Amino acid sequence: MKIKGTGGGNTITGLNFEKERDILEILKKAKDYSVKSSIIYYQGKEVARSYRKQGLYKILNEKNVDWKKLISKRLFPDEALYVIVNNTLFIIEMKFQKVAGSVDEKLQTCDFKKKQYKKLFAPLNIEIEYVYILNDWFKKPEYKDTLDYVISVGCQYYFNYLPLQKLGLPVSADK
Repeated sequence: MKIKGTGGGNTITGLNFEKERDILEILKKAKDYSVKSSIIYYQGKEVARSYRKQGLYKILNEKNVDWKKLISKRLFPDEALYVIVNNTLFIIEMKFQKVAGSVDEKLQTCDFKKKQYKKLFAPLNIEIEYVYILNDWFKKPEYKDTLDYVISVGCQYYFNYLPLQKLGLPVSADK
């Protein structure tokens, strides 16, 4: 893993998104991982839970947290992974572009959204991390300032890849 989000594509240490964009489907194929009903297991032990779009509010409802008292509008992440070992909810947004479009501005909203998620999960004392998974389109020089901004506000990005260790998920020792 290199600084500022450029990374490798080694499926042993992370999730490769070049062909497939579904985190749970990729994890199902990863060594020692299994997924049942959005619960992620490593060697048979629960390590994380997945909450997509409206499903994110399931965890709030289970803990009797009224989101309307915390934020004014619902947020719907592409993926939210709650990693048990580090009590962290990773908000994961996947942005794949082939032509110029409105996603340019969407990358600049991570600071606001991360703060909203922090307010939303503060009653549960759950840490929040905000991560983009981007395709190679965003490696163009015209995205440098935007990507620098993403890092400067405490958000993260990776190209086509998400390192399992960065999430606090176990990595198989076999290579």
